[in-house]
Amino acid sequence: MFGTSGVRGPVGEVVTGELALSIGRAVGVSADRAVIGRDARDSGRALCDALAAGLVESGTDVVDVGVAATPTVARAVGTRDADAGVVVTASHNPPPDNGIKLWSPSGQAFDRAKRAEIADRVESEDDDLAAWDGHGERTAWDDAEAAHRDALVAVGERRFAERDADPTALSVVVDVGNGTGGVTADTLYELGATVETLNARPDGRFPARPSEPTAETCESLRRCVDALDADLGIAHDGDADRMMAVDGNGTFVSGDLLLATFARELAGAGDEVAAPVDTSMVVDDALAAVGASLVHTRVGDVYVAERTKDASVVFGGEPSGAWIFPEETLCPDGPLAAVTLAALAADRPLADRTAAFDPYPIRRTAVETPHKDAVLDAVSAACRDGEGTVSALDGVRVSRDGGWFLVRASGTQPLVRITAEARAEGPADRLLGEARTLVNDALDRVAE
Repeated sequence: MFGTSGVRGPVGEVVTGELALSIGRAVGVSADRAVIGRDARDSGRALCDALAAGLVESGTDVVDVGVAATPTVARAVGTRDADAGVVVTASHNPPPDNGIKLWSPSGQAFDRAKRAEIADRVESEDDDLAAWDGHGERTAWDDAEAAHRDALVAVGERRFAERDADPTALSVVVDVGNGTGGVTADTLYELGATVETLNARPDGRFPARPSEPTAETCESLRRCVDALDADLGIAHDGDADRMMAVDGNGTFVSGDLLLATFARELAGAGDEVAAPVDTSMVVDDALAAVGASLVHTRVGDVYVAERTKDASVVFGGEPSGAWIFPEETLCPDGPLAAVTLAALAADRPLADRTAAFDPYPIRRTAVETPHKDAVLDAVSAACRDGEGTVSALDGVRVSRDGGWFLVRASGTQPLVRITAEARAEGPADRLLGEARTLVNDALDRVAE
C-alpha cells in the first residue's frame, strides 16, 4: 500500500474516500491527537474530510491546518504536541493524482515498520472505534503557516549572520508553482530580501507548469531571473517538500550540484552526509575536499531522514530536491532549504559555488515491466560474480574504478530504473549499455 512516499495514485482508483477513512481509523488506534492538512488539489477536500472522520470516530482529536505546505504540517505535529500527522498530497505528481503521507512528532515520515503497521490495520479492518460518547474533536489551527514562517525567519537570521551576509542586498524570484510554498516568499520578505513571485496562486490543477520543478518545467523561472538580474531563483513542487534553484546567471542547477553545494557548506572534517544510492560522485568529491564523507541510503526521503538521526550525519538530501537539516527538523523542508540557499547566495553567488565542482556525465533511463522484483533478482544473480563491488542496499549497484551503475525498482511505478555515471562520456555510455543489457536479459528470462 505505502511506497517510499506514502500512498499515491489516481483519485477514485487508487486514492479514494474509503481508503482515507480507513487510514484515519488505523492511525487513530495509537494516536490521541493528530494534525492533518492538504495541498491545493480540490480532491483533497473530500479526502481530508474522510480522513478526519476516521480519526475522530477512533477517539482521536484532530487539529486541521487546512491548505498548507507539507513541511508546515509535519512541523505542526511536534508544535501541537500531537502523536501523528497526515498530509493529503500527491506532491509533484500530476493533477489527477492525490495521496496520503504520515508523519511522526520529530518531523520524520513514518518509517517502514510504522507504515506496515498502518497497512496491516487497513487491510485487516482492525479498527478500534470509540463509543458514541468518546469521539474526538476536530478543530482548526489557522496559525500553522505563521508558526512555520517565524521558525524559518529565526533560522534565516542566524544563517545570514553566520556569513556576515546582508539579506536586504539579495533579490530572489520564488516560483511557487501554484502550490503551497508561499511561506518561502513570505519568509524571505520578512528577512529583508527583494522578492518577486511566479505562479503564487494555489491551484491544484497546476495550470502554469507541471508540479515537479525540473530544468524543463522551470524555464519561466530561468527567464525571469535573467530578465530581472536577480541573484537567485527558487522553485517548489505542489506541496513544497522539494526545492530546486536557478543561479544568478539564469542557469538551472542540477540536484546533484545543489546537494554538493549544501554538503560542502554544512559538513566539516569527520562529518557525514546522507544521500541515496543514485547520487553523483561529484558529492563524494565535494565532501572529500573538506574531510567529510557520503553515506548511501535507499532512495526516498524517509530513508535519508532515518540516517540523519546518526550523530555523525549533519545533512541529508536527494538530487530530486528533498533536503533535510536534522538540527531543525527531519522532514524535507523546501522553504527551509530555500532560506539556507539564500544565505549562501548572499555570501557568495550560487554560480560561483557550483563552478567549483566538476560534474560527471550521468545517464538515466527506465524500462517498463510489471515484474520488477523478478528482474532485480535476475540482475543481482548476474552481477554476483562479475567485476566490481556490488551493493544490494536498494536494487543492484555495481561500483568500479571511475564509475558505477544502478538498477532498481521504482517505488511508485511499474518501472525498473537504470542509472550510470563515470568520469568520462565513453565509460558512462558503456556502463549504461551494460546495465541495459543485464535488464533486457532478465526480462527475457522472466518472459520464458
